[in-house]
Amino acid sequence: MKNFVLLHGAWHGGWVWDEVRGSLEQAGHRVEAPTLPGHGPDDDRAGFAFAHYEDALVEVVVRQPGPVVLVGHSSAGIIMQAAAPRVADRLEHLVFLSAFLLGDGQCQLDLVPPEAAERMSLAAADSPDNCVPVMPPFVRNVLMAGASPAQQDAVLQSLVPQPLALFTHRISLEPFAALDVPRTVIIGEADTSLPPGTWEAMARANCPHLELIRIRSGHESPVLDPVDVVRGLLAAVGEASVF
Repeated sequence: MKNFVLLHGAWHGGWVWDEVRGSLEQAGHRVEAPTLPGHGPDDDRAGFAFAHYEDALVEVVVRQPGPVVLVGHSSAGIIMQAAAPRVADRLEHLVFLSAFLLGDGQCQLDLVPPEAAERMSLAAADSPDNCVPVMPPFVRNVLMAGASPAQQDAVLQSLVPQPLALFTHRISLEPFAALDVPRTVIIGEADTSLPPGTWEAMARANCPHLELIRIRSGHESPVLDPVDVVRGLLAAVGEASVF
């Protein structure tokens, strides 16, 4: 039995893992998929800092009953890079699913087109709590390109404004690079949310000693293709899939 902790990305909550969690539990594993601070529908996001994410990751890992397989989707990769060194002795494996992996001194806004970074920063500045609002065209046409309108609507109704701090925090890569913990990067071959080859190039540049696994899914894979994700996760930890 493995102890999985599943971390969601920007705008999302722990709900994104519901089907993945159920399948992993069915396979005999223990799973926690927390909703990170600032991502509950009624959370107060004013004054939110990146440190709140780091502290939440540490708290959830420490309370697990054994070594943790820590999985991060999308922007959660950045949180893992920053906080995993604080709980290195509690980690069995790091898994990055279609996840951002930053270079030393980078923030996520460095990896998007300058005009998009400016729009997001201005939108957050115009908000009452320095959050980037949910952007339906971005969700429909980038994160969930090719999904049905009904699937897109179901996700959109659960998204929340995203604290800008996640996108502006700059990573110190050395503590993460020094971790003596196995790490796997799972790339969705249908993920077109970044230009072709970007996910793999980013991983190879900033995630030393990785194992690379390819699945067929797009970016919103935990919702749209949970079985594919479960197969990838079980492959990452060396377990045969029954799905």
